[in-house]
Amino acid sequence: MPQLRRSVAAHNARINKLIQNYRIMAKDNDNETRTALDEINESLTGLEQKVQNSQRTIMWVILAIGVVVCAILIWIYAIRRPGMAAADNAVGQADITLSTGNDSTALEQYRQVADNYGYSAGNRAALNAAILLYKDGKYEEAAKYLDKYDATESVIGAAAKSLQGDCYVNLDKLGEALGCYDKAIKISDENPLYTPYFMMKKATVLREQKNYSAEAAVYREIIKDYPMYGAQNGIEMEKYLKRAELQAEAGK
Repeated sequence: MPQLRRSVAAHNARINKLIQNYRIMAKDNDNETRTALDEINESLTGLEQKVQNSQRTIMWVILAIGVVVCAILIWIYAIRRPGMAAADNAVGQADITLSTGNDSTALEQYRQVADNYGYSAGNRAALNAAILLYKDGKYEEAAKYLDKYDATESVIGAAAKSLQGDCYVNLDKLGEALGCYDKAIKISDENPLYTPYFMMKKATVLREQKNYSAEAAVYREIIKDYPMYGAQNGIEMEKYLKRAELQAEAGK
């Protein structure tokens, strides 16, 4: 009997130890499960924060774009269009004055438009003011207004640059004149009527500078690229070339 009791007690002790070990394992597993859940919750929280931050960024970007668009629309409809209309009206008034033969008043009107407006009207006003100033012999002021003029069009733009070169010739600024004639030649885009005309002006300035070899080079280019120009305008190109070549040779 005592032996049976000892056996039952030992058996109960083993069972209790197994139960205790199970409880320890269950607690460890529970801790691991809680740790994994905490990590998932932290990841979800971080992801949610990133989404919120991204939404704020997108919102600010959209708001900034909206502000820029509104500013552009305000500039177009509240500033640019009324400004263009006012400039067109002002230069139109100057045109009417010029057509009546009142050049001095028209000049002042063109000056005001060129000085106070941009746009195409202000650009044209600068050119017209320069033309009238050139006619009055005010070459320095004419050249300044031609600086304001956007000379890009192949005929009028090139002619404007050529006129500016003429202003500098009259001011005895031959280097600046050559630069203007070169620009006129480039802008005219090989126009058979105008390009060789501007080249002849360049050659004349080079002759005035006694740069005969460069002068001869211009004549050769005209003869090569525009062979009909001399005959059409009564200019003996070969004679001009020969003279420049002889003087270039004599100067060596």
